[in-house]
Amino acid sequence: MFQHTSDRAIVNGPDAMLTPMNGDCIVQDVLLGKGKPGSDAFQKKIKHSRLDEPNLKELILQQKYHEAFRRSLEEPEEFWAEVGRSVTWTKPWDRVLDNSDEPFTKWFVGGELNACYNAVDRHVEAGNGLKTALIHDSPVTNSVRHVSYLELQDKVSRLAGAMADLGVGRGDRVLVYMPMIPEAIIAMLATVRLGAVHSVVFGGFAARELRMRIEHAEPKVIIGASCGCEPNKVVRYKDILNEAIATSRFKPLRCIIYQRYNVEVAELDPEYDILWDDAIAMSEPHPCVSVEANDPLYILYTSGTTDEPKGIQRPVGGHIATLAWTMPTIYGMGKNDVWWTASDMGWVVGHSYICYGPLVYGITSVMYEGKPDRTPDPGAYFRVIHEHGVNAMFTAPTALRVIKREDPEVKFGSQYSTKSFRTLFVAGEHCDNETKAWAQRTFDVPVLNHWWQTETGHSITAICIGYGHTTNPPKYSAGLPFIGYDVHVLRPDGSEAERNELGRIVCKLPLPPGTMSTLYKAPERFLQVYFSKYPGFYDTMDAGFIDDQGYVYVMARDDDVINVAGHRLSTSALEDVVLSHPDIADATVIGVPEPTKGDIPLCLFVIKTGARKTESEIAKELVRMVRDLIGPIAAFRTAAAVRGLPRTRSGKTARRSIADLARNKFVKISGTIEDPTVYQDIKKVLQKFGYARTAPDPQ
Repeated sequence: MFQHTSDRAIVNGPDAMLTPMNGDCIVQDVLLGKGKPGSDAFQKKIKHSRLDEPNLKELILQQKYHEAFRRSLEEPEEFWAEVGRSVTWTKPWDRVLDNSDEPFTKWFVGGELNACYNAVDRHVEAGNGLKTALIHDSPVTNSVRHVSYLELQDKVSRLAGAMADLGVGRGDRVLVYMPMIPEAIIAMLATVRLGAVHSVVFGGFAARELRMRIEHAEPKVIIGASCGCEPNKVVRYKDILNEAIATSRFKPLRCIIYQRYNVEVAELDPEYDILWDDAIAMSEPHPCVSVEANDPLYILYTSGTTDEPKGIQRPVGGHIATLAWTMPTIYGMGKNDVWWTASDMGWVVGHSYICYGPLVYGITSVMYEGKPDRTPDPGAYFRVIHEHGVNAMFTAPTALRVIKREDPEVKFGSQYSTKSFRTLFVAGEHCDNETKAWAQRTFDVPVLNHWWQTETGHSITAICIGYGHTTNPPKYSAGLPFIGYDVHVLRPDGSEAERNELGRIVCKLPLPPGTMSTLYKAPERFLQVYFSKYPGFYDTMDAGFIDDQGYVYVMARDDDVINVAGHRLSTSALEDVVLSHPDIADATVIGVPEPTKGDIPLCLFVIKTGARKTESEIAKELVRMVRDLIGPIAAFRTAAAVRGLPRTRSGKTARRSIADLARNKFVKISGTIEDPTVYQDIKKVLQKFGYARTAPDPQ
């Protein structure tokens, strides 16, 4: 049982969730006068409607969204208290909101809880211990594992006991450096069970990047694995970890190492390393330790960090409550559904929607250790959906482009049934309409774009299934502002942009619960980076606009907007045109210098296998397409084929690095780039057009 730190305990099960009600109940409540009144027009529509009118439930749900959105901004303490009750607290909060030191906003002040208890123990105590918590599907090791909530509780509590024996306690840091295996989540949950703070580093990061994170986080213990698996190679994690520790100014007390016996066994130092199996076997289960709601849950370093680590610090209480609430609200997940997020534990998506979101909500979460196309073929995603009865999935648009490029006619995927599948969500980068339309036809489900950031931890904008939003939103939009986010678009001078006018997307303070609380060890930098340019707002540093219906369009990182002769053009808008060409599998557009216009666009594209047209023919057609669809104002004249583009493992294109290379700047290749060798070809192509002439080779 959970050891309470106070006699005052709020025990709220996972079903005590602030969610849109069942459609029939809503109809009944509204017709009986129980529903909150909305607009006069809406009430008139309800009054003269019949129960069997097809759009009635949708109308009522949408009204619920607008009412929830309004309350989240105008009555934040009452509204977010309802969300907070979706998780179990060992001590009630004293205040829901303390915004006296904005932007260091605190939610559920004085309340105490434990994230591991909410993700594991309470489900076991509710009689759901035999329910599958995690399905680990690993085509690279040809294995599938099912981990129940009961097994998760046993292993997590024993690993926590082993770490407690090593001196890990409340507030200590534990660094996790592991591949996509259940033990990574077990390590995370065991850490927070003790009230400690985990810092997960993407598995496969080079020793230099790992060392920098060790020095910054100063972990008391590191939990690692012997190796990771790529389609054609084994990555020796333990060797990388050894090098990072050897060169680090800070040394952890011990390392706990999980041996992947079916892949590769690493040599351990008996004086320094502890075998995972021994740690589990020799330790007693450890109870959950309560922490204050605003204590840190984890530190996560944003991708691309180089010389100056930027560690996002996440508060416990608001984050786990909000995540659990988003599972039905945004994603429409029921209590017996199977959820799959195709990402990595090293990214925020893995933290939020492989681990904490689905587990705190109490459903089954799929962990996939493989690629969309090479493990073993482009039918992999279809197989996982078929074999595990996946109901909804979250992935990056790049994964869909890869499948489309390798298997456009879905010859591999068509052998599997996707009848369980309801919705496909995408985020992480701009999703071009050609890829979205292909995915909708292929999977025969709505493909819904939504937008969020490492800093926010959950959606800023979304199409909310639980609130009856249309599953056919305007083309290119990232949805409507999500509950709690007061989204604006500002001009460079800080004035409000008009509807449909491109500008900087910002969110009025305070931000809702669960977003970052600060940067670890860098509160001044937190203020300077995110809040100095537009006082009173969180600066997303993304560019976009809001249309007349209130939908938000995220076009590019603001530094990816090209200024062509005084006209601001989005690289994403140009890429949408390029990717609609039938012979192009992938593409990116960057701005390159031009003496008269300042910047002009340059396009690099990857030709589909089997395309009949030449590079020159395709390039000419692209120029004509951009001129027809966007206009001569784009000054789009240069396009060339490359072997591949620099993509991070989370699916983002490293546009800035290509633009820097074109400008003869030194490019340090991020450890997150899947195929660093593509830079060699890109540099040669840029040089053909007069760019990157004196640029050093990227390293």
